[in-house]
Amino acid sequence: MAKPRVIIKRRKSVRNIRKITRTMQLIATARFQAAVNRASATRPYTQKLAELVGDLSRVVTDIRHPLMQEHADVKRTALLTLTSNRGFCGGYNGSLLRLALGHIDSNEAAGIETGVHMVGKKGVRYFRFLRRPMAEQITHIGDKPAFSDVETIANAMMDRFIKGELAAVHVAYMRFVSAGRQVPTLMQLLPISGEATPGASEKSEGAARQYEFSPEPKELLAELLPATVRIRLFQCFTDAAASEQIARMAAMKAATEAAGDMIKSLTRQYNRARQSQITMELLDIVGGANALE
Repeated sequence: MAKPRVIIKRRKSVRNIRKITRTMQLIATARFQAAVNRASATRPYTQKLAELVGDLSRVVTDIRHPLMQEHADVKRTALLTLTSNRGFCGGYNGSLLRLALGHIDSNEAAGIETGVHMVGKKGVRYFRFLRRPMAEQITHIGDKPAFSDVETIANAMMDRFIKGELAAVHVAYMRFVSAGRQVPTLMQLLPISGEATPGASEKSEGAARQYEFSPEPKELLAELLPATVRIRLFQCFTDAAASEQIARMAAMKAATEAAGDMIKSLTRQYNRARQSQITMELLDIVGGANALE
């Protein structure tokens, strides 16, 4: 059994760790609420824009927009992987990186080259550790992604896709469903397929919507399709930010509870060690008194 002094030092260290994890939990909780508000505020606009584009694409059957065309002869794709810049968020990054690696390996087996555009320091460090190549490393986007930063990435991807350099663009991110559920998701950003955004509610079947177009549908789609790509990518970033804070909040809560349990265990060990020490001291006193008689 360890000495009482050693147990006291260890218990003090665990208490300090519990204070840190508790503080980090409170910070993540505050940031989580702000991140969820941002993700929830942009989702209705993203879903409605996707529905509008789908309705317009059904009306304009002869559309030939570059963002909707498939490049079957191109054997190169791009993968945006949205990881975190900081740790202490449980299995958040691990699940995303496993999803990304699975997609890369499946493309490699099919003879398709995948250019990885890694967002977040944790993903960059992991791919460096695995000695995996990366086409781009993006580490300047924090917990509050700005639309201007996301727009720059989306414009670069659209330009490369229109030029025929890429057959497709996918995004691996953590989709925010609710405070208790976040799903690692692989979304096809380009070419635009007209499918609903992941997480969008399905429309009830009924009478088709009637539109009066001004300007003409083709001209309108030429403006809406690039905007759809930008806002869908921005929604991925806001979902990822909210999911990261939830994961960190849950991880720090578990660490705080584990530290509390360890403190209780160390307190019991200290009490037993102290009681054993007192007993030994009493036995020494009694033994000395008997020897003097």
